[in-house]
Amino acid sequence: MRKKMVIGNWKMNGTVSTNSRLLQDIKDDPAVSASQIEVAVCVPFLHVPKTRAILDGSALRWGVQDVSAYREGAFTGEISADMAAEFGVLYALVGHSERRTYHGEALKTVGEKALRTIEAGIVPVVCVGETLREREDGAARETVETQLMAVLDSLTVQQAACIVVAYEPVWAIGTGRSAGASQAQEMHAFIRETLSKQATDLANTPILYGGSVKPATASELFAQADIDGALIGAAALDASQFLDIIRSAAFQALS
Repeated sequence: MRKKMVIGNWKMNGTVSTNSRLLQDIKDDPAVSASQIEVAVCVPFLHVPKTRAILDGSALRWGVQDVSAYREGAFTGEISADMAAEFGVLYALVGHSERRTYHGEALKTVGEKALRTIEAGIVPVVCVGETLREREDGAARETVETQLMAVLDSLTVQQAACIVVAYEPVWAIGTGRSAGASQAQEMHAFIRETLSKQATDLANTPILYGGSVKPATASELFAQADIDGALIGAAALDASQFLDIIRSAAFQALS
């Protein structure tokens, strides 16, 4: 049985004091250390050292929200995967819809970022998802498949076996809207089928749902056959909400 995962994406939020308090409120909760789940937070780059100091030795893992497509060089403002790895980073988001939309990240760039991340020993959380227009036009599957294949084509099968996929319907991010559980399951099953066609080793790739997950919707989402957890945005900034979602994942993992 695949382990459940809950990853918080803080985006560009918080201060040293507020984020430190948030980590303290989360890290020692028994649900975080449950053996059936993996829990992590992806924090702003400047907060990685403090996050490491607070979480070192705890079950709560930490990650970053992006990495450079380059290993090193004259790329002002970029942070390489190797740099992140020096701070114990375990996860890195790549291809988040906000990076694709606001920074114009191309499909090839996302694939290169996934490769750099794996080479540094970090697990890439590959984000894929369609816009509302693409869904209404009947192109949701085509869009997701194209985004996913751009990453898989950049990796060997052995490397691809290291990734986590996060399905984030763009129309549900930060809007308060969420795909229904059956609707989300349908796309997750398609993603798993796409992965399996590439290699049987990829059939058990963790696939997370990332569309405005809340405590009230988490249990039903986690009960779906192909939803292995969630990538949490706004709710990850509230310790109570984040822990409620983690507990839902832990409970479902035991069911």
